[in-house]
This record gives sequence, structure tokens and C-alpha cells, in this order.
Amino acid sequence: MALNNTYDARLQQETAVGAGVQILLLALLGTAIGMGVAGWLSGLAFAFATWAVLSRALHRSALRSFGPANRVTLGRAALVGGVTALVADSFQSAPPVTLLVGLTAVALLLDGVDGKVARRTGTCSALGARFDMEVDAFLILVLSVYVSTLLGPWVLLIGAMRYAFVAAAHFAPWLNAPLPPSFARKTVAAVQGMALL
Repeated sequence: MALNNTYDARLQQETAVGAGVQILLLALLGTAIGMGVAGWLSGLAFAFATWAVLSRALHRSALRSFGPANRVTLGRAALVGGVTALVADSFQSAPPVTLLVGLTAVALLLDGVDGKVARRTGTCSALGARFDMEVDAFLILVLSVYVSTLLGPWVLLIGAMRYAFVAAAHFAPWLNAPLPPSFARKTVAAVQGMALL
């Protein structure tokens, strides 16, 4: 039991470091651009929600180590939190588009890294795959919110797809079954992110 508590404490430390990095990024963004209340609140809410959900998922999982791939995904999540803050702030003032594009581009590039790291280090896990997918889905949602202000509300459909699928699974439980690996699904997600970028 004590060994499990040690592993759990180490995993919780990793998620706390991730939340700390997220807050540091928000502080840097706030200093650089004078981010408003909406940006700060959105960024902090994202950091807290990511920490809480990930901590609970890690506690329930059988993982003994957070692993290098999950660290990459946690770094991407911090970038997505920065993008979230910038998009929320954009409703009050014009966002620094170069900064928004830069954070998004790095997050999208790192999306191709975490899976490779997991395979090379033998640290693939269901939790890691789900963490990666949820970070991707949220980034697409946030980007679709921003782009919808320029192109119209129909763009929100792109970001809402994952969440519509989750909602549908409550009424049709067979949708919760594991999906076989699919290059087409990965390609569609990558194209969505790049198109919104």
C-alpha cells in the first residue's frame, strides 16, 4: 500500500508541476500583452480543470510512472491553456495574432511528438492516448471559437464534434467501445488543427 501511495504522490507532483508551468505561462503572457480578466480567468480555469481531471485519472489508473510522452502532452496542455487565455482575451481587445499562431503552431507540432515518444520508450497507455486526444479536442474547440468570430458560427461545429460524440455516447453506450487505430482519424484531426491555424 505504501508503494502505491509513493507512486500516487509522484504522479500528483507531476500534474502539479504542469499546473505551475501553466500559471507561469499565463504570467508571461499577462506581462507581455497586458492580458485582461477574461484571459486570466479562462487560463486559470483551464489549468485547474486540467490538473483536477488528470490527477483523478492518474489516481484511478494503474500507471506507476507519468512517463515522457505524458510530459510532452502536459507541455502541450500548458500551451493550449495559453491559447485559451488569448482567445478569451480577444473578446475584449485585439489579440496578438503572431503570439496566438506561435503557441498554436508549437502545440500542433508537439502533437506529432508525444505518440512517437510513447512508442519509442514503451510507455503507451490508454490514459496517455486519452489525455492526448482530449488536449487535441480542446485546442480545436478553442480555435474554432476564435475563427467563428471571423467566419461565422458554422465553424463552431468543427470544435463541437468531439463533445457531441461524448454526449451521444451517454445515450448510445456502444459508442464508448475502443476504436481500432486509424490513420484517417489522425489525419482529419491534424487537418482540422492546421486549417483553423
